[in-house]
Amino acid sequence: MGSPGDPADGSPAGPAGGSPAGPAGGSPAGPAGGSLPGWLGRLRAGLARTRQSLTARVDDLLGRGVDERFYEELEETLVQADLGVRTATTVIARLRARVRSGAVSPDALRLELRAIVTAALGEPAALVLTPPPAAVILLGTNGSGKTTTAGKLAARLRGEGRKVLVAAADTFRAAAIDQLGIWAARAGVEVIQHQAGADPAAVVYDAAQAVRARHIDVLIVDTAGRLHTKTNLMAELTKLDRVLRRELPAAPVEVLLVLDANTGQNGIAQARQFKAALPVTGIVLTKLDGTARGGVVVAIAEDLGLPVKLIGFGEGPDDLQPFDPRAFAEALFVPDARPA
Repeated sequence: MGSPGDPADGSPAGPAGGSPAGPAGGSPAGPAGGSLPGWLGRLRAGLARTRQSLTARVDDLLGRGVDERFYEELEETLVQADLGVRTATTVIARLRARVRSGAVSPDALRLELRAIVTAALGEPAALVLTPPPAAVILLGTNGSGKTTTAGKLAARLRGEGRKVLVAAADTFRAAAIDQLGIWAARAGVEVIQHQAGADPAAVVYDAAQAVRARHIDVLIVDTAGRLHTKTNLMAELTKLDRVLRRELPAAPVEVLLVLDANTGQNGIAQARQFKAALPVTGIVLTKLDGTARGGVVVAIAEDLGLPVKLIGFGEGPDDLQPFDPRAFAEALFVPDARPA
């Protein structure tokens, strides 16, 4: 078991477990550790590639006037931004209805498009971490950012005043256990770990005992990266989930699928398989700063009915944030200000 360390690198101390931008049971507020405009600036920067490719094309189409070709090319543009065919078709159908109601100017159409996407994303979805103890299981494929997410989330929760424990249930690689230990030390939280090759469910069992003995508020479980097509590995996840719920029967459990935004529509296929194996409660979308496929957030909400609960768009300690649909839509569709 690792020992607690002091937070390093300005570990995030913002909200998690309550409303999407505030503490549990509270109302939305700016994230801790910085003003809301600063966070929005980082979000806009993270979505720059998606926004630039999307808004330039949308503006070009809006300048030509609204006809059947406009709808066809706009739908194609949305698909290329990785909203997906189904979602793009739905957005276009809603936009047609708005146009019939009188929204015909370029500015009005742009506002309508943003409003339609915001509505498709749904309401902000908070992590459910009360009453304590609660648990968060992070799962996904290799390289999606699970361990980084575990460390950043642990730091946020600890900074919020919660007592956090991390379970190193990725026992396939010794390096993964070591990496999680480093993140735990930075966050100032303890970690439960076994030797490489151990049964992940046994790690979770020991972690659950520690949760009760140490009066932990939130247990974060980092799992091994796995392909969603590997039946035996998916079965291992269901065993891990079963053990956790048996040992902490009253605990609220968040099962979060960590998706790399760069996977685009492939992420939808991954999510469907994981959702079939486990009661996934939400999505963590990472690496938004390195992709032109930010529209996949909308496809996830529309196709899967799963809320995006957290987004990551950088390597900084505050770059894991609760997902705000309205702020996301604005960062996606509001063009950058032109220099005077």
